[in-house]
Amino acid sequence: MLTKELEQKLMHTAIEYRKRSYSPYSGFQVGAALLSADGQIFGGCNIENAAFGPTNCAERTALFKAVSEGVKDFIAIAIVGGKAEGELEFCSPCGVCRQALVEFCDPKTFVVYLGTSEEDYKGYLLEELLPYSFTPKNVL
Repeated sequence: MLTKELEQKLMHTAIEYRKRSYSPYSGFQVGAALLSADGQIFGGCNIENAAFGPTNCAERTALFKAVSEGVKDFIAIAIVGGKAEGELEFCSPCGVCRQALVEFCDPKTFVVYLGTSEEDYKGYLLEELLPYSFTPKNVL
């Protein structure tokens, strides 16, 4: 697990990235902050599209940003979400995001923080959110 200070920094970053959300169709804004093993934080927001299929979640935005920068080793992610005009609520990653994360993250050690503020959050191992996951080990 991380220090309380680092957990809160991740939550703060996720909250800030949520403000960048492009969600004109659902009105549901999500922000994510992904922590790499070397201490870098990659933020992401959800980006919707009128055709819906091209929509991308905040978690994958952060993950793809990091991987595109050559980073492929991660420790944790913080996720916040809620209606644009409403309160933050605990927002769990969708199945596609869970599968994308397990491609690069050890499900036994990678922590997913879900929160409503810098002080109110819960941490789960990725393994808890995606039991019996299909990983690169299954293919290689």
